[in-house]
Amino acid sequence: MADILFHLFAFLTIGSSVAVVYNHNAVNSALAFLVGLIGVSGLFVLLDSFLLAVLMVLVYAGAVVALFLFIIMLLDMQGGERKPFSKATAVAALIGAALLTVCTMTLIRKFGGLETAEMGSILPVGANLKHYADLLFTTYLLPVQVVGFLLLIAMLGVIVLSKKFAGLEDVK
Repeated sequence: MADILFHLFAFLTIGSSVAVVYNHNAVNSALAFLVGLIGVSGLFVLLDSFLLAVLMVLVYAGAVVALFLFIIMLLDMQGGERKPFSKATAVAALIGAALLTVCTMTLIRKFGGLETAEMGSILPVGANLKHYADLLFTTYLLPVQVVGFLLLIAMLGVIVLSKKFAGLEDVK
């Protein structure tokens, strides 16, 4: 049963990721992104990492996708024809994918896949909440705060850009 669920969630995640890239409507892309995040959350459940699954749904699917939809609707983006990829863009994408694959494989070989740099040992399946909390409030506190401020700045920028100022026509 676990194999069937894995293939279902993997197909759901990959299919929705392709839909995000190839969809011409920004709202539909954001909704496909939501489905992809739910697929990833299902994969976390299969790995017995229930905390990450719940956080994926609450934080990413709940907050980030809602923020994306808010920004899209404020900007009033219309879907349209996209320019086809040039050969230089396709070559750059292939080089980037190759570099990402090589770097990922190097890290997996170097750290053994499941080892962490902080602990030096293999984490148990379904690692506990205390370990995540310790890392979040010590090691990764600054990056979390920076990401929060970046999201706030992005949202404020969209609000300012979408604001219709009355009387600007008189200035000209």
